[in-house]
Amino acid sequence: MYRRIYRTAIGLHSNYSTSANSSNEQIARHVPVLCEQAICYLDPAPNKVFIDMTFGDGGHVRKLLEQHNEIKVFALDRDPIAFEKARTISVEYPNKLIPLLGKFSDLPKLLKEHNVKKRSIDGILFDFGCSSMQFDEAERGFSISKNGPLDMRMDGKSEQITAADVLARAEEADLVKILRIYGEEKGAKKIARAIVEARSAFHKIESTKQLADLVASCLQNTFRLDKLQRPTHIATKTFQALRIFVNNELNEINYGMILANEYLRHHGRLVAITFHSLEDTIVKRHINGNVIEGLANPVPLKYCGHDVIHDREFIDTFVTSSWQQLHKHVIVPDEAEVARNSRSRSAKLRAAIKVK
Repeated sequence: MYRRIYRTAIGLHSNYSTSANSSNEQIARHVPVLCEQAICYLDPAPNKVFIDMTFGDGGHVRKLLEQHNEIKVFALDRDPIAFEKARTISVEYPNKLIPLLGKFSDLPKLLKEHNVKKRSIDGILFDFGCSSMQFDEAERGFSISKNGPLDMRMDGKSEQITAADVLARAEEADLVKILRIYGEEKGAKKIARAIVEARSAFHKIESTKQLADLVASCLQNTFRLDKLQRPTHIATKTFQALRIFVNNELNEINYGMILANEYLRHHGRLVAITFHSLEDTIVKRHINGNVIEGLANPVPLKYCGHDVIHDREFIDTFVTSSWQQLHKHVIVPDEAEVARNSRSRSAKLRAAIKVK
């Protein structure tokens, strides 16, 4: 059942593609999360080549390049602003930092232009989710606390649907699935109904404030806390769901993990930093080998049913992982880092070495 829902949500994206605390956030902006741990697990050394799949503001890359003079980093980001930032920083590191503009799924084409072969990379870093820069700019539409147009496109491409487009065109049942699957929002039905009723009354939802106020009005008696036990806006999960859907993030993360396996050399290293359970689940299941037909299977094989019997040799061909995790438990920020950077409060780091 869960696998069917997961595939349905993926199909939804395909169909539509075609047709806080402000003072603390200002202090924490642009601070790379779990930076020391990430660099340590990447194991930098002279003449090694790395890919930063989520350049952002470049905090992790700068730290990596400072380790040795003979390191090369390919810096990928789908955000044109981040790409320009990488180009600016690359002047400081000639022939050491190579900016790439595109999504994870664009990586093979981009690396081919630089004659990078498969199984030749020493380390790959992911830092999923939005960067602080995107949240800080009201016109990008990511932030609940800053009023702006409901855009949420990470790459800003005019042909890609916006969050406002989704709210204006999606059927009520589809809105429920988007909010429930991508946002894990328990009030998905109430919110979807309110969106449809607003459309029926010819009230367009085109700004972040309009959406935040609408969600707050239908979940009036609900009170939520973040992981630091601070009051959090009731529309946070709705914004998360729309952002993930608009940017096709789960499919991109899944494909990014497949590409990491393709491009890392034997004993190459993978480091992935996630910020919510959907991201972490995909990373964890790839590392554990729970992948079927190229997807990180949402249901562990042992729960598939007591009446399902497979040949043992056949099972071993697709449940054996290509990865060996480099730590026993998931890595999370300590209290000091969370105090310095509130964005790190939900971060989880997983590191693995490629063994097959």
